[in-house]
Amino acid sequence: MEYLVQQAINAIQLGSIYALIALGYSLVYSVLTMINFAHGDVFMLGAFVCLVLVMWVKLPFVAVLLAVMIVTGLIGMLIERLAYRPLRHAPKVSAIITALGCGLVIANAVNSISPYAQPMPRLFDNTTYSWFGAVKVSSLQLLITGISVGLMVALDFVVRRTAFGMAMRAIAVDRATVPLLGVPVNRVIAITFFIGAALGGAAGVLYGLAYPVIAAPMGVLVGWKAFIAAVIGGIGNVRGAMLGGYIIGGVEVMTVAFLPSTYRDLIAYSLLLVILIFKPHGLLGRPVNQKV
Repeated sequence: MEYLVQQAINAIQLGSIYALIALGYSLVYSVLTMINFAHGDVFMLGAFVCLVLVMWVKLPFVAVLLAVMIVTGLIGMLIERLAYRPLRHAPKVSAIITALGCGLVIANAVNSISPYAQPMPRLFDNTTYSWFGAVKVSSLQLLITGISVGLMVALDFVVRRTAFGMAMRAIAVDRATVPLLGVPVNRVIAITFFIGAALGGAAGVLYGLAYPVIAAPMGVLVGWKAFIAAVIGGIGNVRGAMLGGYIIGGVEVMTVAFLPSTYRDLIAYSLLLVILIFKPHGLLGRPVNQKV
């Protein structure tokens, strides 16, 4: 029982990171009905920028987190401006190809600077607390979970309780009509990209703290898992992305805990297929009727 509780704590940590990344996918899809396939590389860039700021600039953790979120947010806005806005009325495959190109540019830029995996320095002492005997919780796990949940709650409040969130939801329902109501569509979409990319950057910082090895391929490896999480929860649904993140985190951790680690990806992708068969729109997503 104690072992199961310990693995559940580990799953919450990993699931929190997946949920943050998945939110970026869902936010963009909610306003454009397109997937930002460069998002995983933006997450990786956040971890790499964190490494640079810690090793060269020597900034404290809070300043690093804020700086990374700003940098990755601006990169997200740049991707929107270059890859999505000019192709908004083109076939969706054009924007997908351009987004993949942006992701390759980011990955190869990082790889050219640092082609080898780099260790993330320790930013603070990691204290371990014992609960109920053998169950251990570290201060790092509490920090990662606390920051992730705080950001998710803040985003949920923005989407559901603010005028900007109302504009986002209006664009998701009828992008062609909302300009007649005075909603600045381009600005709202650009800010949405900023928020999604900033959350991905924050996830990169937290991932670097939890699993302190930074390498360019992690953008694809972790990014695809987060995309699966977004689809499982219901792509375009904020709370669905959160739920999907914790589901994938739990599945991965429990698989490694009780089965050979080689089954981890197999079970995660199999879960996606099963859910899509019975709930094609995801657990919390809603079916959308489109006129052709």
